[in-house]
Amino acid sequence: MPYRPEHRDATRVRIIQSAQALFNRRGFTGVSIDEVMDHAGLTRGGFYNYFRAKSDLYAEAVAHALAVTPWSRWAGVNVDLAAREAAQQVIDAYLSREHFDDVEGSCPMVAVPSDVARIDGVVKQAFERVFNAMASVFEEALRREGKAERERALAIAGICVGAMVVSRAVESPELADAIRAAARRTALDLGGWGKPGATPS
Repeated sequence: MPYRPEHRDATRVRIIQSAQALFNRRGFTGVSIDEVMDHAGLTRGGFYNYFRAKSDLYAEAVAHALAVTPWSRWAGVNVDLAAREAAQQVIDAYLSREHFDDVEGSCPMVAVPSDVARIDGVVKQAFERVFNAMASVFEEALRREGKAERERALAIAGICVGAMVVSRAVESPELADAIRAAARRTALDLGGWGKPGATPS
């Protein structure tokens, strides 16, 4: 007897969530299809009923991460993308301690950029969509304030992603905090949203 459509949908989401957690922790190339399926509590044979290749799964995992923003589950971190202060809220959330600590559930741009540079176009396109979506939040905030500038929005997004990548890569917690704090101040200043003396939570 065939599975009901809702069972199939739930299984697909389970595979995607498993992949996101593992890709974020070990990178795209460091995770096999067998490991993704085992982590999801499924057998490898079922993988190809849902995805053609691991790169397609990565693209789906990135899209899922974009649709279900990580800050939606972090206590005390709120982002309202419709708010006038959306850009500042995204910067604060992105460079927060909660994002730093949440490796498995974090933004896929932080965990796998070096992998993406070596992988096929499907993966790069998914990565690019996430980065463009983030930059668009900043570009829209700048536009509302009469200073729309794609170049500045791209720089702010690059500062946020780069700072989180580097802060996760260093051993010293104090240095990691300092990198995030410096990036936050710089990104806010670049957008004209600076708040003197503020530091990331």
